Amino acid sequence: MHDERATTRIRLDLAYDGTAFAGWARQPGQRTVQGVLEDALATIFRRHAPAPLLTVAGRTDAGVHALGQVAHLDLDDEQLASLDLPHRPEAKRGPGGAEALRRRINGILGSDADARIAAAAVAPEGFDARFSAVWRRYEYRVADGATPLNPLLRGHTLAVADTLDAAVMDEAARALPGLHDWAGFCKPRDGATTIRTLLDFSWSRGDDGVLRAEVLADAFCHSMVRALVGASLAVGRGRLGPADLMRIRDAAVRGNEFPVAAAKGLTLLEVGYPEDGALALRAAQTRGVRQLP
Repeated sequence: MHDERATTRIRLDLAYDGTAFAGWARQPGQRTVQGVLEDALATIFRRHAPAPLLTVAGRTDAGVHALGQVAHLDLDDEQLASLDLPHRPEAKRGPGGAEALRRRINGILGSDADARIAAAAVAPEGFDARFSAVWRRYEYRVADGATPLNPLLRGHTLAVADTLDAAVMDEAARALPGLHDWAGFCKPRDGATTIRTLLDFSWSRGDDGVLRAEVLADAFCHSMVRALVGASLAVGRGRLGPADLMRIRDAAVRGNEFPVAAAKGLTLLEVGYPEDGALALRAAQTRGVRQLP
């Protein structure tokens, strides 16, 4: 008989240090963020199988960090009731079950874990962590020859010996946004489109001397942010000019004019969503095939 038990969707906001993870996605024999979290869920719901699986806003690569990652999971009424909640219909609609789940997951991970659930809540109607998102915001940190690397941040900052020209890097970055085929800045994947809308890309040097890139897009194809950073570093070193980045973008063919930047300088800062009433529509639109006008 088909199981039609009602489910409640829970939104999880989480952070992790990507140093010791082989990326987000579960992989056989590898320690991943998804694997660690779903193992915790399997422990929590061992008497109420099958354990829920996670859907994430954006899969991060090995070594990439996150402060504002978002995921969701669906729990049936029995699973919610097992979180020491009163067994009543309204329990699943309140915040108690989500908060209990957050505490249980973090308790299994441990107080000094490199992944942490920051918040949990019953998701609004139509919410999908992946497909309802309207943008993702990343930061990339670089300490160049003009800036001694803070050793406490060495796991989250790329150190280069060259002194980079931040102004020309910013000029090159600001010329790139728009709806384009980003194949020149992505690793190809079978069946996956490389058409994206880059909403913002800029470089600035902070008061501490560290160069920071801010990259905002509706979504990113595989290694796109690290490729954009790698191309920017080539500009900052004088090996490429701002016009070269536009040429590479418009050619939409992956070449070897620059290396992809290391993962450790990259952090997912935030994922943006529309108003609650537009969540389902946004998810339906995102599932459609992306096309250039």
